[in-house]
Amino acid sequence: MKYPRVILAGTNSGVGKTTLTMGLILALKKRDLEVQPFKAGPDYIDPSYHSFASGRSCRNLDTWMLSRDTILELFERRAKDVDISIIEGVMGLYDGLKDTQKGSSAHLAKILNSPVILIVDARSMSRSAAAVVLGYKEFDKDVRISGVILNNIGSPSHYSSAKFAIEIKTGLPVLGFLPRDINLTLPERHLGLIPAYEKAPLDEFSRKLSNLVDKNIDVDKIIDISRKARAFPKVKKKLFKNKPPQDRVTIAVAKDAAFNFYYQDNLDILTHNGASLVEFSALGDKMLPQGADGLYIGGGFPELFAAELSKNTKLKADIYKKAKEGLPIYAECGGLMYLVKELIDSKNRGFPMVGVFEKLSVKMADGLRALGYVNIEVFKDNILSDKGVNARGHVFHWSYLDCLPSKENFTYKVTKDKGKMFLDGLAKWNVLTSYSHLHFGSNIGFAKNFIKSCSAYKNKK
Repeated sequence: MKYPRVILAGTNSGVGKTTLTMGLILALKKRDLEVQPFKAGPDYIDPSYHSFASGRSCRNLDTWMLSRDTILELFERRAKDVDISIIEGVMGLYDGLKDTQKGSSAHLAKILNSPVILIVDARSMSRSAAAVVLGYKEFDKDVRISGVILNNIGSPSHYSSAKFAIEIKTGLPVLGFLPRDINLTLPERHLGLIPAYEKAPLDEFSRKLSNLVDKNIDVDKIIDISRKARAFPKVKKKLFKNKPPQDRVTIAVAKDAAFNFYYQDNLDILTHNGASLVEFSALGDKMLPQGADGLYIGGGFPELFAAELSKNTKLKADIYKKAKEGLPIYAECGGLMYLVKELIDSKNRGFPMVGVFEKLSVKMADGLRALGYVNIEVFKDNILSDKGVNARGHVFHWSYLDCLPSKENFTYKVTKDKGKMFLDGLAKWNVLTSYSHLHFGSNIGFAKNFIKSCSAYKNKK
């Protein structure tokens, strides 16, 4: 099969990849094309905009956390039913882990045999943009850059000068531009963009953005480039090759403005392996969904909704009661913050949380506490895995565990850059919570063992 596809990659972070990707998706939708969005790397927020624009869940493709075959399987599974796949890159085109290509947009392009459109922020240059593009073209000739889009163009003459130089010096077509416009800037805060879940309605922003893309960018040429992608590599399926089991467990999934950091493929893997997922709101619902055999709380921004979460005492009491009774609970990052005794925000205000870990508080720091990929070694059995298992994940948080007792039950040894090691994977009863985010495609055993734990709980009820 030959799935139309293209990667929108930047020369560096902050060049407007997310805005341009969203705008292109909207413009393609106006042409009645079915678009599947993807995002390179470990990101939960940018995909929320692409999901909004396309009407389909954006998927993450991370070449460091996931194997080549897993990347190809996850891509093909969703690309085969659409007219075109649009993939937003991560950071700069060639930026990977340390001095390697792992995790980079370039590495993903090579795995997927995908053409690349390079986004250049031309705010402070015109003819010099050609030198930048030429360097990216020549840096790795196995990466097929098929066109250029310029962002932050100040005038028609500015665009004409940059376009002419790029096309003459590099031979690459300039496919269009977006004008310099402060109203096209997506809002940010400490973890990046504000998720689309929280923003005011995006209709007006979307209308303006799609019109600008239609007016200034050759969308038809991008469609043509996507359809000329090289043959898609053969896929060796592992994650979704077996039929789903008939016996199922029910897993409640916290999904609202406070908790919405989930890899959609994680949810699909759970469903395929025997879980029926039921969403609820930690902000509004007073009880867990009836008949829940397990609970999954992803990351998010509980610190911004600490007062509301704290006031929902009935739900907190229900979660605590069921946790004590042995309900399997898996929580990542924001979920960890919700399950401790108290959350202390940036203004030093304390808010009572669920209290499963009754001696622990989480405190917001003044800056970033951890960011990047991590290797995880499980050294104690837990609801997701047996000891001796290894996996890859990532961390990204501003909070930290405050006044940590020495006897807390950790289950992970986590190593990061330069061999730095720390403990993670707090466990109590059938609860496991960590700052490390997992992609179940890295080790499907985590998903299967979670379902197994839920099944054991179900059979004891």
